[in-house]
Amino acid sequence: MATMNPYIPERRQITDRRNHAAPAGSMGANRMASDRVSAQASTHTMNAVDWISMVLLIIGGLNWGAVGLFGLDVIANVFGEGTAIARVIYTLVGLAALYSIYTASKMSRSST
Repeated sequence: MATMNPYIPERRQITDRRNHAAPAGSMGANRMASDRVSAQASTHTMNAVDWISMVLLIIGGLNWGAVGLFGLDVIANVFGEGTAIARVIYTLVGLAALYSIYTASKMSRSST
């Protein structure tokens, strides 16, 4: 049976254009410069505070999902409604959200 496209080049045969320098002032040079900027912006490494914030946001999101879907506040059920530890967890989740807003605005400023 014949195929519609009998010639399919293998990946190793395709040259990578980004490794070849383009003449100054050409469109290729502008594209290469934008590739470098986007590569720098996308290489944000997560530190310990970022990971803790992400975990707290996931916990808070899952808790709010349970409240919305089932009317079940998991944090209040596990630690007791209105207890000090439950309030600390809610406060930490709120602070993690504020930190994420700060991080997102910092990342958007560095990418422009």
